[in-house]
Amino acid sequence: MGTMEFQKDPSAVALEMLLIVQPEKRKMVQRLQMDRQTESHASHQSEGFRGDGNGNNKLGNELHGHAAQMQQVITSSSAQGTHVTVEVHARNSTPQLFKKLSFGKENRKRRPRPPGLKDQHAYPWDKSCLKSIPFDLKDFEKLDAYATKVTAKSTVEELVKTLLRVARTDLEKVRAIWTWICHHIEYDIVGFFNKDQQSFKPKDVLQSGKSICEGYAGLFEQMCSIAGVQCMNLSGYSKGHGYRAGETFTGEYDHAWNAVYLDGRWHLVDSTWGSGSIDDCFSKFTFRYNEFYFLTHPALFINNHFPDNSNWQLLKPAVTLKQFESNMLYKSDFYMMGLLAAHPETPIIQTVNGKVVVAVETRLPMLFMFELKGAKEYSLMTLKRNGMNLELYPQKTGTHKLQIYAKPSKSSDEVYKCVIEYTLECSSVDRNVCFPKELHQPVGPSWFSERQGFLKPSQKGPIIHTSDGRYDLSFILSKDLSVLASLHSGNVSLSEDTTRRHILQACQGNQVDFKIHLPHAGNFAFKIFAKKKSDPGNYNYVFNYLICCPNTKVKWPVFPQTYSKWVEGYELVEPLAGLLPADRNVKFKLKLHSIAKAFLQCEKICPLSLSKDGYWEGSCSTSGCTEVYVMVLENANHKFYSHILKYEVEPQ
Repeated sequence: MGTMEFQKDPSAVALEMLLIVQPEKRKMVQRLQMDRQTESHASHQSEGFRGDGNGNNKLGNELHGHAAQMQQVITSSSAQGTHVTVEVHARNSTPQLFKKLSFGKENRKRRPRPPGLKDQHAYPWDKSCLKSIPFDLKDFEKLDAYATKVTAKSTVEELVKTLLRVARTDLEKVRAIWTWICHHIEYDIVGFFNKDQQSFKPKDVLQSGKSICEGYAGLFEQMCSIAGVQCMNLSGYSKGHGYRAGETFTGEYDHAWNAVYLDGRWHLVDSTWGSGSIDDCFSKFTFRYNEFYFLTHPALFINNHFPDNSNWQLLKPAVTLKQFESNMLYKSDFYMMGLLAAHPETPIIQTVNGKVVVAVETRLPMLFMFELKGAKEYSLMTLKRNGMNLELYPQKTGTHKLQIYAKPSKSSDEVYKCVIEYTLECSSVDRNVCFPKELHQPVGPSWFSERQGFLKPSQKGPIIHTSDGRYDLSFILSKDLSVLASLHSGNVSLSEDTTRRHILQACQGNQVDFKIHLPHAGNFAFKIFAKKKSDPGNYNYVFNYLICCPNTKVKWPVFPQTYSKWVEGYELVEPLAGLLPADRNVKFKLKLHSIAKAFLQCEKICPLSLSKDGYWEGSCSTSGCTEVYVMVLENANHKFYSHILKYEVEPQ
């Protein structure tokens, strides 16, 4: 039989005649008319309607194998855009009923098409844009707040209808759906190990409030379809939980996500990864919203998503599976924080003579930390305005995981987030390297120490090399600071007093100077602390240097002990050693200001006189005494002298 089509009144007459002759057909059409208000075209997706990855949709198993002979087709359309197609068969055949329902006319705009050349050329990346559609997150604040609080869960249709109360454009609809799923669907860790017993139907995912990636992607797809937005369910390999650098991918695909059609192009989303994270033991899921996986730029999405159909990379040229396996894995926070690149650019790195060097490039100043799992290490991290450098010396051969963490320099959050992971293969250990355990990372002056008020360091690098065990260091202070310093040995334990007594500090205006005399050869951490002069609290650590002295003959004594009256502007010329020889006549020379008198207290009182060039000078004998004090009278009208320096005398 042929196919007959009528429009408007003629079709109504034909349909009425058909229903009179065949009452059973009337019942089916009546049920169909009742259902069309609550069902959508997306029902095909949840009941066997699938994409093959090329935009071609196929009917599921429940509609396969029915080779019915069509006798007559009558099609009727309503003003709302609903089509009803009834097939009329011979009496001895099984009637077939197909329904095509819609949520208004919008769903009939166009069928989902596979990504084409214009999609692959539509996403230029300048290493700054994270999204395939530019938008301001502030524009979504009210929408996100509303979608997060929506609790309607009786049906998927009811939920979408509730969300669309505040969504007008397709972008807003997708955003509302994405936000709701990310804040309400929990990753089902138990279900992951029992997939055969789990239902991924959107209605079941909605009711249980949990699923794995197939359920997330299926629910997202149906909600978009109900909202009139074209959406595809994609699958492929992923570098997700449990992934190890350099891993190869074979067998079944392990992840599912979505593509949505907005503004004439396809865009990628992953609501599973947008909802939260799983702990290292794969035992607990934590809701932790991740904005990165909403409309992610394809150049970044390919970092950890490899679709089964390369067209869905939305890239040209497409990345091969081998490239995907060997490419560096950057965490989402790497891009969210504005980091640009890491070197080496391979996930597996090897030591060379026991050393490996890693560098990170950033757009803005960042703070970094790192962790090498499985081995003790010696390290030297230095900060730059546009990144950081890390020298690493593992002290154990084998394979270790290296994780690098970062946070924005002006962030109030104290949490550092993992941005890169390497697999570090150590074939040999450099036993000559031994840094002090008190050496803090990063090492050396940087933009961070400048921000704390330390400008124009006389030593700009992180390492101070000295052959005779002495070094003079200076800074210009941009703030009204009180400064302290301490010295820490790498292989010999020093008392707290000794750590300070090998440093002599002097201040002149806004310049602070340090004289450093090392007690022995080796490596030392020179740590600097500061606080506001008006602050009565404790000193805060600012930064440190690594001091290296290979000369085994070095053995400098401590400087004399200073007291609180040793004030800014005072300078000691001689003697610098805090331990004086016995039975000697020792000369003293100091620059002191704003005082009336100065003298030496030993076995007897020895006055100091003010020379023409502004120094207080004099001498005393160390015979018969164990200590020598330098004392000053700040005002001629005062009766009490103040101690400013204390020397010890060697035993006779």
